[in-house]
Amino acid sequence: MSLLLFFLCFYPLFLHAANSITQNESIKDGSTLVSDGLKFEMGFFSLNDSSSRYVGIWYHNVTSAYVWVANREKPIKNREGSITIKNDGNLVVIDGENNEIWSNREVGKDIWQSFEDPTDTYLPGMKVPASGGNGIGKDATFCSWKSENDPSFGNYSMSVDSEASPQIVIKEGEKRRWRSGYWDGRVFSGVPNMTGSYLFGFRLNTDDKGERYFVYEALNTTDKIRFLISYDGFEKQFRWNENEKKWNVLQSEPFKKCEFYNSCGSFAVCDDSDSSLCKCIKGFEPRDMNGWKNGNWSKGCKRMTPLKSERSSNSSGGEDGFLVQRDLKLPDFAHLVNAVDCEGNCLKNSSCTAYANTIGIGCMVWFGELVDFQRLENYGNTLNIRLADSDLGDGGKKTKIGIILGVVGGLICLGIFVWLLWRFKRKLKVSSTSTSNINGEPSKSPNLLLSAELSGPVGLSPQGSPLNNAEFFNFSIIVIATNNFSEENKLGQGGFGPVYKGKLPGGVEIAVKRLSRQSNQGSDEFKNEMMLIAKLQHRNLVRLLGCSVEGEEKLLVYEYMPNKSLDRFLFDPVKQTILDCTKRFEIIEGIARGLLYLHRDSRLRIIHRDLKASNILLDENMNPKISDFGLARIFGGNQNEENTARVVGTYGYMSPEYAMEGLFSVKSDVYSFGVLLLEILSGRKNTSFRDSYDPSLIGYAWRLWNEERVMELLDPSIRDSSPKSKALRCIHIGMLCVQDSASNRPNMSSVVLMLESEATALPLPVKPLLTSMRRYDYTDEFNTEPFDSTVDLTVTGR
Repeated sequence: MSLLLFFLCFYPLFLHAANSITQNESIKDGSTLVSDGLKFEMGFFSLNDSSSRYVGIWYHNVTSAYVWVANREKPIKNREGSITIKNDGNLVVIDGENNEIWSNREVGKDIWQSFEDPTDTYLPGMKVPASGGNGIGKDATFCSWKSENDPSFGNYSMSVDSEASPQIVIKEGEKRRWRSGYWDGRVFSGVPNMTGSYLFGFRLNTDDKGERYFVYEALNTTDKIRFLISYDGFEKQFRWNENEKKWNVLQSEPFKKCEFYNSCGSFAVCDDSDSSLCKCIKGFEPRDMNGWKNGNWSKGCKRMTPLKSERSSNSSGGEDGFLVQRDLKLPDFAHLVNAVDCEGNCLKNSSCTAYANTIGIGCMVWFGELVDFQRLENYGNTLNIRLADSDLGDGGKKTKIGIILGVVGGLICLGIFVWLLWRFKRKLKVSSTSTSNINGEPSKSPNLLLSAELSGPVGLSPQGSPLNNAEFFNFSIIVIATNNFSEENKLGQGGFGPVYKGKLPGGVEIAVKRLSRQSNQGSDEFKNEMMLIAKLQHRNLVRLLGCSVEGEEKLLVYEYMPNKSLDRFLFDPVKQTILDCTKRFEIIEGIARGLLYLHRDSRLRIIHRDLKASNILLDENMNPKISDFGLARIFGGNQNEENTARVVGTYGYMSPEYAMEGLFSVKSDVYSFGVLLLEILSGRKNTSFRDSYDPSLIGYAWRLWNEERVMELLDPSIRDSSPKSKALRCIHIGMLCVQDSASNRPNMSSVVLMLESEATALPLPVKPLLTSMRRYDYTDEFNTEPFDSTVDLTVTGR
């Protein structure tokens, strides 16, 4: 009798511990099933003290979020419900009167999973079909709750559109509300902030039947992660914080105006950084001009000139061409084409309106109207839009009248120029030999006024040009070389100003920095960089070819780096795969040797002060070259440290003593190098952790170091191929370089020795104090943009 009483008293606990039920067994309201490993729990629940009961699944012992709900449309009004498996194998929910409230409706199927019948939540390990065929869970759509406390079907749904390359789409009813852009093998190309936990989580796999599916794998398999389509129509990501016993929001931002689907209508680009928001593509004009002026862009734009196939046979005009548009979220409704010549494939089809040859996807073409454009500076793809030849501008063929007008206009302009040159010859203040020769080579005599202005500040020899081996270029030569600083030749935008690609008449390719009038940097930085870099010669430093100064125009001319900057590869989820482990180690060693030259081996002892991924350029062989010396400072032979009242640099790379006290030394560059080293190995920005558990990449690296899991820091694309000893040694060196105390950091000669010789013993690093901070309270005051921008803070003197 005592054994029977014991069993009856503790029967619910025995049932609670179970992880399965079989046919004709039941789970009654008040009891639950717990999965192996105590990860998930299934049972009945209520919301907001309501009497309505639902069957759901939640993370074990975390009842504040329900990741799956069975009877979301038909709650049970009391606690007499149960879950059971019927004789036909169906899982059903029944009420106290034995009425069937919900069923999985899978008669005859051997296996059924709740994952294949999702509600509003996506979990790690869940397979979401991306083939568009009849694969597993082909109808898998995530539908929002109706409200925060009502799990019935809401207004919003989220699913994968697989018509071309897969993309995630959120709908309001049947109307598209948002889309992620196309999957390019590593990320969804229309989501510019897809880094951190996103970047290393999503994978597109193929099963043994050839069906494709998305799956998400958390960096830390013990983390409780969930993605949600919320009742208000936004996709959110959460992670459970065990210490605080709450869900931390990792990603949940209301859409910007341009993120809402097709905000500007067809053939129009939406740009949140532009005050006008919507602009018609070149060759198109608003369909409704009045509405457009009043901010109603819904009708979009229309073509100004018909394409060749749309014109009558007796009308004039040449062949269609393509307008190149860069940095775009590619338009919706693309078609994948198996074609080597993507442009030719589009031209052959008169209905083809655009094409894109995208890394990780291939040839994509569009027919009819182009919808849902968005400008994504530094993140977007290149789209080629079909235009009539007359709308292509300089790229199209001119008519005879246009040619005549151009010649006449050119003669008039030439006459005006010759007259002005004769009229103001005495005021030009240039030497008679300051022009360039016919091959576009710079003259050997510098601008006299500029020579006087630049001489002296850094102890240059009074003999010869202050630029030493670099020369002065005539401004008009640079204008011609860069096609009048055209957008097509623009390589990027930095704190100094825009950078353009150019080609001199002799065929030499150049990169031209043009000082912007709105730049935070000014003449001092221009002069500083011009004189410093002209005195430096090293294979890991970018080479200055010369400069040009005319009126308010100030230009620096460099050797052209075809692979641009390191950040474009390192933080691009597709391009970073090009950087294998060997190449990354070579880049780290090259940067270290360049810094050693600046600190010890050059004639001038130089502190760079702005070392970061965007200031490392890559030549055609992916060799690194340190660039951007606008903020650099020269030290005297016996000088070790200096104080400044103006702190300049980039948030995430500045050493603590520099950011907080204005003190900088060679050890400031060592700190920046340490951050850069960790970024190269991990493929993640130091500042990409603001919404995560760790305050920074340094904090994340230290936590993994302490937990003896430091190999997890490596970019997954190189983790398996990297020699473990070399990878661990590099991470160790990085941790030594980012120590808080400058005296604890090695100098660059020691760093180079440690990198090149495994026989050198490494001391243990000291824990950085910043890792104990949950997050910075003042992050918004710093510039965290990926391009060359600077932080300019006022610091009280000591």
